[in-house]
Amino acid sequence: MKRITVGFLLVLANVFATGALSAADRAVHADVPFDFAVGDRLLPAGSYTIASLNTGVIEIRSSDRKISLMTMTFPDSNESAKSGKLVFDRYGDQYFLSEVLCPTAAITASLPKSKLEKKAQMQEAHLHSAGQTMIAAK
Repeated sequence: MKRITVGFLLVLANVFATGALSAADRAVHADVPFDFAVGDRLLPAGSYTIASLNTGVIEIRSSDRKISLMTMTFPDSNESAKSGKLVFDRYGDQYFLSEVLCPTAAITASLPKSKLEKKAQMQEAHLHSAGQTMIAAK
């Protein structure tokens, strides 16, 4: 019985190690020069790694590993991205991550609008100060 348990644990550890390696292969790195929101969470400016964990799920992690969050995504049909980039929707001085486009990391994802972003969108609609900002990612 002990041999079966040890064997099972070794197989399980190998599966997790392989999953971690493949997630690292599907990661994009970017330096974001402004504070931004993902969902209803505000993230400070800094260096981030975004990895595809599974179909429809990405992890956003700061380079110092103090911040880590997972969010649901939708497939993005924007096939025109030849290099990696993060796309942010901007309303006034607020930025919201809306797309992660990085063909080399096999990530083409669109993030759903949060309640916070919808509220900012409504407030800025009459000011015409909305737009998009793109950050290069590698």
